[in-house]
Parts: sequence; C-alpha cells; structure tokens
Amino acid sequence: MPVIPQNQAEPPLILTLDIGSSSTRALLFDRQGRAVADSETRLTHTLQTTPDGGVEEDPTVVLGRVIRCIDGVPAAVGPLAEQIGAVALATYVSNLLGISVDGRPLTPIYLYADTRNAADAAALRAQLDEAAILERTGCPLRSSYLPARLRWLQRTQPEIVRQVWRWVSLGEYLLLQFAGELRVSLSVASWSGLLDRHTLQWDAALLTELGLDANRFAPLVDRDAPTQGLRTEYARRWPTLARVPWFPAIGDGAAANVGSGCVTPARVALTIGTTGALRAITPTVAQVPWGLWCYRLDRRRALLGGATSEGGNVFAWLNRTLRLDDVGDIEQALQAGEPDGHGLTVLPFLAGERSPGWSEHGGASIIGLKLSSTPVDILRAGLEAVAYRFALIARLLDAALPGEQHFVTSGGALYHSPAWAQLLADVLGQPLYAAAEQEATSRGVALPALEALGLLPELEKLPLDYAQVYTPNMGYYERYAAAIARQQRLYESLSGF
Repeated sequence: MPVIPQNQAEPPLILTLDIGSSSTRALLFDRQGRAVADSETRLTHTLQTTPDGGVEEDPTVVLGRVIRCIDGVPAAVGPLAEQIGAVALATYVSNLLGISVDGRPLTPIYLYADTRNAADAAALRAQLDEAAILERTGCPLRSSYLPARLRWLQRTQPEIVRQVWRWVSLGEYLLLQFAGELRVSLSVASWSGLLDRHTLQWDAALLTELGLDANRFAPLVDRDAPTQGLRTEYARRWPTLARVPWFPAIGDGAAANVGSGCVTPARVALTIGTTGALRAITPTVAQVPWGLWCYRLDRRRALLGGATSEGGNVFAWLNRTLRLDDVGDIEQALQAGEPDGHGLTVLPFLAGERSPGWSEHGGASIIGLKLSSTPVDILRAGLEAVAYRFALIARLLDAALPGEQHFVTSGGALYHSPAWAQLLADVLGQPLYAAAEQEATSRGVALPALEALGLLPELEKLPLDYAQVYTPNMGYYERYAAAIARQQRLYESLSGF
C-alpha cells in the first residue's frame, strides 16, 4: 500500500504500536489501511543477554520507550492527531513478566529466546506427553514457552514467585499501566503454550501440573474487545487517546501475516527480521505436525507455521564478526557468488534452534573451512544455511495446508537484501512475492482494528499487494536440495541435536 500525504488521510486514523525485539515504532494508518507520511516515531534498542543463555528486557525501560514513541506522533502530525479513532498494538510474544498486585514489575521480561530453562523443558518432556501437549496447545514443551519458563522460575527464584500476583506478557503490562485494565488477547495467549487451542481457555490440566490456576493470568478476550479510558496520568498526557478504544495486543507474527496480505491458506508469509518465520492463516488446523506450531490471530483464525531463532541476526553477526564493511558492496558480492559453491556446511544456530527440530542446546557450526575461504564465502554460506531451515519448514506446511501456496516476503532483512530474497526463492523453488508494504507488522496491527470497527471488509477479502517477484532458478534449486541434505547429515551427526 502506498504511503499517503497527511492531507489525504481519511479518518478515523489508527495509531499502531509495533514493539519488536530490536525496535519500537508508532505509526498512523487511515481508514483504508494506508500509512500516513511522516507520522512514524521509531526507537531502536538492544536486548540484554547473558553468557548462560538469558535474554531479557527491563519492563520500565520498555514502558518509557513506548511512551516516547506515542508522544512523538502528535508532535509529528499536529492537528491530525485529533482524528485518531483507535490505538492498536502488536508485541513480540512468548514473553513473561511477573507483576505485583499494584502492577509493579517483580521480574524482568523474559523473552522467547532465553534458554536458561532448557533443563526444565527437558524435565517436563520426561514427565508429560509432549505430542499430546502440542496437539492441545499448539506448542511443544520447549524453552520458548511459558510452562518451562515458569518451572525454571519456581526452581530458581521461589521467593520472587511467591510475591507475583499475575503472570503477564508485555502487551498486558502496557495496557495495565495506561488504562488500568488487565486483559490478554487469544492471539497473545496462544503463544504462551498454556492456551487450549480447541476450547480457547487456559489449559487447566497443564496449569495443575505447574501448581497454578487461571486466576494467576489475565482474563482472556478476543482482539476485537477494546478497553476505553486512560488512567489520569496518561489521560492528561494524551487527551485525544483517552477518548478512543485501545485494542489488546496481538502477536507480532500474526500481524506480519495480515500486513503482508497473507490471510488465507493459499498465501504463506515468509518474514525475516531479527529472527524468522514461515506462517499461514487458516480457519482450522486438524492436527499440528511436529516441527510446526499453531497459534491464533483470533477466535476464527489459526496461525500455522514455524519460527527460527536465526534471521537477520545471523547476517548482522557475520557482518560484524567478519568485518564485512571492508568488503565494499556486499549485495554485489552475494549476487556474484556461486550457489553452494564455497564448500562450506553451516548450522546457523547462534541463538539456538526452534523450528523444525527444537534443539535448544545446539550452537552454530561451520564445517569445511579452507585457506581459500573468504569472508563473503562464509556470509553466503550462513545465509544459505538459514534458507535451508525455511525449506524444511515449508515442506511441513505444504503437507499440512490445502491446495497450492504462494510465498510472500516481508521484514527488514529481506527488504535490505534482494540478493538474500533471490537466494530464498532458489532454495524454495518457488516464486517469492515481496510485499509492497515495508511496515507489514504495523499495517497488520491497523487492519484488524479497522475490521473490528466495521470500517474494512473481512481481512480475507483484501487483495495481495506486492512490489516485486523473485523467480527461482530451478537449476540452483536442485543444487540447493543436495546442500539441504548435507546440512541435515551434519545436524544429525553432532551431539546435542
């Protein structure tokens, strides 16, 4: 969708908040789902990591960052802010925060990538039937999800656990601070590993195993159940926003699908930002294949797919570590390289593996280095390795979804590297449609809010708008198929995988 000048924006406007793992942004969209020019405020940040696998954020710092982003929108658009008709947000999900009865944070925000609970996940797998849990909740018993996170906290920080009034996610914490109301959308709850995907209620049996009950979590609502009215402090700060509905947060992955036009099983979203995912929205999922997960956009729409802990972070790490800034035009160097012509086999698990194998202890590996290997060889091998993991996820999705699928790409990593997008098309052996909307997640926050307000038709009726098509080289596809098999042999041979 095009970015429109402020004087062409059709009210009511939607103020979107996209709170990701590397940036927070606020942006306006009009009633047709078009981004409003010069309305964005964006702040970048870096997650806190620890040598033992911890990945955290300070909730008060995140709150301050979101406040500054919201402040920036009226400053950028002036009187146009009076036409804001709703606020909607998406956040990174599978995160956990313990709060006191007065809403104060008692813990950091623990992110999905935190693997300090890997032993607790293994203990749960030994105790429970993981296949049954996957089928019931849509999530395996792995370190990304709340069952293992809560068991780890119970084991390592029992004093803090006893003080916690509610276990919440980032989105609930923000709305509690702003509006004084605690609620969690089915979308966000589905990423927890604690929601029964069939009944859309907290999974009582799993909570009992953890010594908890549903009252320790926020009440469940759907994404179209907003709250209205702000606490005095924020009503004074944002008087216009105090009069409009604030929709509960949805998962950033679901928003990315919607924003890139992937709202039916025939369109699969391939998103690569800091991390990556391959997902499709579908009305029902009869059975969740091992290697995939099943979350939700809302009560009517499931989200089937797989996510990787590797994506743009691999590109950034290799660029920084190999000092590729000295290479010159990296894109040109990547385009000039031969597919799998470097003799290297890479497991790109710098942040551990999620889909499809969920190996929480495996690290990154590079096999086949020679004196002739160059930094660009290693970079290309790393990007190819990430693409191979997506190919494995795509095979699982293809078997689970009806009919033919079209792949639609979004995310900053691919937007800034057409060479990587072409490489992915060659690996998948499928055309890749690059979404026209650069801010797919933000747009995917606005569109469901507009649908809930009755201002847009059903999401499934929205057209696919793409800027470019990457056509696969099928000769390269055959070459890459052999490289995927070689990577899998390495994967299976290393201990811990």
